[in-house]
Amino acid sequence: MVVRCVHADAGGFRLWPVFSAAAMRRKLLEVLTCGGGGGSCRGRTSFRSPQPRAPSQSQPRPRSDRLAELLRAEPSECGDDEGEADAAARKSAALEELKVVVAALQDGEGDVNGGVSWRVEAATVVRRKAKDDAMAREMLAMLGAIPPLVAMLDQGGGGDELLAAALYALLNMGIGNDTNKAAIVQAGAVHKMLRIAEAASGALTGALVANFLCLSALDANKPIIGASGAAPFLVRAFEAAATEQVRHDALRALLNLSIAAANAPHLLSAGLAPSLIAAIGDMSASDRALAALCNVVAACPEGRRAVSRAPDAVPVLVDVLNWSDDAGCQEKAAYVLMVLAHRSYGDRAAMAEAGATSALLELTLVGTALAQKRASRILEILRADKGKQQVADASGVAATVSAPQERGVGGGGRCQEEEEEEAEGEACCMSHEKRAVRQLVQQSLQSNMRRIVRRARLPQDLAPPDGSLKALSSSSTSKSLPF
Repeated sequence: MVVRCVHADAGGFRLWPVFSAAAMRRKLLEVLTCGGGGGSCRGRTSFRSPQPRAPSQSQPRPRSDRLAELLRAEPSECGDDEGEADAAARKSAALEELKVVVAALQDGEGDVNGGVSWRVEAATVVRRKAKDDAMAREMLAMLGAIPPLVAMLDQGGGGDELLAAALYALLNMGIGNDTNKAAIVQAGAVHKMLRIAEAASGALTGALVANFLCLSALDANKPIIGASGAAPFLVRAFEAAATEQVRHDALRALLNLSIAAANAPHLLSAGLAPSLIAAIGDMSASDRALAALCNVVAACPEGRRAVSRAPDAVPVLVDVLNWSDDAGCQEKAAYVLMVLAHRSYGDRAAMAEAGATSALLELTLVGTALAQKRASRILEILRADKGKQQVADASGVAATVSAPQERGVGGGGRCQEEEEEEAEGEACCMSHEKRAVRQLVQQSLQSNMRRIVRRARLPQDLAPPDGSLKALSSSSTSKSLPF
């Protein structure tokens, strides 16, 4: 086999033996470069038309682009044909296998027991195929695997085995695929799962909670799941979970639902606020519980009131500032306290009673920038309340002193002496009280500064001794504290 290339300048032709496809391709590139019209490469410029092209005509692609495309395609044509054929054969075989599985899911013929066992096996295969293969999830969804899997949730006659197989297959179908999550909800899986939850056992409860967690990760599904009545089930699963995995899955699902402000009334009516306050003491759940509380109090005034009415809500949140070393927990607890302090005088009084001032002062020194900002805001609110109270007390005393005093006609001098003695006694008592209060303030400052040094993790040689702490606390006043 030979190839002839005609050259005008050569006046003849040459024969090249063709040994491979690569040689043929090189000759083809040479022909394309020469123009393919019988002219030489050196003289091809003489055949160009001097007239410019009309604007309406499309410009041809540069030959350099055509060459680049051919050169990029060359490696795949040289030696990978067999590998590509094998890959295509494997994909075709996998597609045929998935078609068989989906056909088995859709098959409703045969006796009841045989049909149930066949669908359980098919759902198990879907679960295994979709576990770690994103392409398999897409292919199964395109082949129509989601509607029969959702329909299996209505077939209570198949027992827990059929329901568990369908639930876990749907769970793996939705992982990492937002399109499949939306399709599962649109197929009516949420209401069917809630019907199963009414009489679900421990294993089915875990599968249901995991599915709600997966589906609630999509923003479009959050309002649908919240309005469906899933909040009470998730709160019960969180409070009385059989395993830690189910408990954490339920908390994460509730956190996902709390992101949508429209779900706040549903979550509050289900009793979420007391459950979250009770869960803050658990170190493994405190961060997500505080995040859900932040979403609830920010969503609506009912959320703030529900958190405020929860048992020991303010003391628990103040304790987070004292014992938690997690910056995220401190920031979230400070945010909830800031919202409570901004709206309720009763909550501000509860914070003062729980000793929030010292914890907030420490947070302004060693906390993150966000925690410092929130703690400073709370201290400003508490200081404003304290100033109003002092003004009210002063106005009350002034009114009492300026009120007219009734004295007897004959015993005016004796009454005046008694009043002077009572004033001296009161002054003596006040001096004792002031000394006691001053001593308590000094002790509190010393303990707070020691705790600040420990929290800041300063070397011991940098920590001030007890004598300097005492001298500093004796010379400090409330006006010098940073707000």
